[in-house]
Amino acid sequence: MFVLSGGRWEKTDLTYRILRFPWQLVREQVRQTVAEALQVWSEVTPLTFTEVHEGRADIMIDFARYWHGDNLPFDGPGGILAHAFFPKTHREGDVHFDYDETWTIGDNQGTDLLQVAAHEFGHVLGLQHTTAAKALMSPFYTFRYPLSLSPDDRRGIQHLYGRPQ
Repeated sequence: MFVLSGGRWEKTDLTYRILRFPWQLVREQVRQTVAEALQVWSEVTPLTFTEVHEGRADIMIDFARYWHGDNLPFDGPGGILAHAFFPKTHREGDVHFDYDETWTIGDNQGTDLLQVAAHEFGHVLGLQHTTAAKALMSPFYTFRYPLSLSPDDRRGIQHLYGRPQ
């Protein structure tokens, strides 16, 4: 059953910015993949996401290594892939990916950026991990294509933001 973090954004038009990119992927691929991961959530809610290239955005996306300023250090390849901060917390909107993972897109030879990004965006929008099998918000990474929300993921996000207008 979906679990809420206790917070939600008070607006539906959110901006995002990618600060640093992983070395394995072309910037344009990363931009496209991030947009696709956000679209999974905007398709079932009234939320919209717009990329900005400077200044503060609602969602700040970064690829960082080891200690990176938030007391949640990364551990190099494997282990912790990424983390995100819930709405209404001191770092709301921050999403950090471990720079040292082997990031791939649509390929299970590494860690699929689309799956991980969509999961982390669930957190940034207010969803906790769920116990529902095959849910995007399950605590464990699984490579699954095509990417889709489970009924549980959909119920959770619509509980927070409602259905599309």
